Amino acid sequence: QVQLVESGGGLVQPGGSLRLSCEASGTFISINAMGWYRQSPGKERELVAVITRGGYANYADSVKGRFTISRANAKNTVYLLMNSLKPEDTAIYYCNAGILRWSTLAAKEYDYWGQGTQVTVSS
Repeated sequence: QVQLVESGGGLVQPGGSLRLSCEASGTFISINAMGWYRQSPGKERELVAVITRGGYANYADSVKGRFTISRANAKNTVYLLMNSLKPEDTAIYYCNAGILRWSTLAAKEYDYWGQGTQVTVSS
């Protein structure tokens, strides 16, 4: 079984910073792309940032220049450093990973999600 466990959410004032972490645990071969998504009430889940195993990152326009995604492959962990936070960043943030596992006949990539962590930006 594979699990993604997020941490680091909380309440922060506008202009503040938070760092989210997400660690994958369980039995698997390797982790391909890892990313962060968010969902606020009444809105669809949206991509925030994604990073390949080799470290190539891509960001939503709304967070470019403020958020930084990184990963530690040896720790099976992805991070999201969020600076200059705005009230509109308030959402539940979800970790996502494409994880390679052995299936019956061959290795196959499976998509996993964390349980989500609340980020609230408010004065």
